[in-house]
Amino acid sequence: MVRGQIEEKLRKAFSPVYLEVQDESYRHNVPAGSESHFKVIIVSDSFANQRFLMRHRAIYGVLADELAGSVHALALHTYTVKEWEGLRDTVPASPDCRGAGTMA
Repeated sequence: MVRGQIEEKLRKAFSPVYLEVQDESYRHNVPAGSESHFKVIIVSDSFANQRFLMRHRAIYGVLADELAGSVHALALHTYTVKEWEGLRDTVPASPDCRGAGTMA
């Protein structure tokens, strides 16, 4: 449900040519079924001429309600179409959780 809300808001705000929202909560020490940790890969030319900090702030603004609620962590990978083409569709893997394991 939260993942869907994130996708919908990002599509509406940035009209991405590529968007992937991954729920990585299972990789963290949270109760089963939690939707608290997400990785977002978004490719949009609306990021043209913006530094990464400005791109991230724009996304944080769009997702303010989710970040004030259940979303604890948001890994952002933001690219223009030209940047994305240069990466050959590769995105860095998320780091391991420092509190590895799951809650009982």
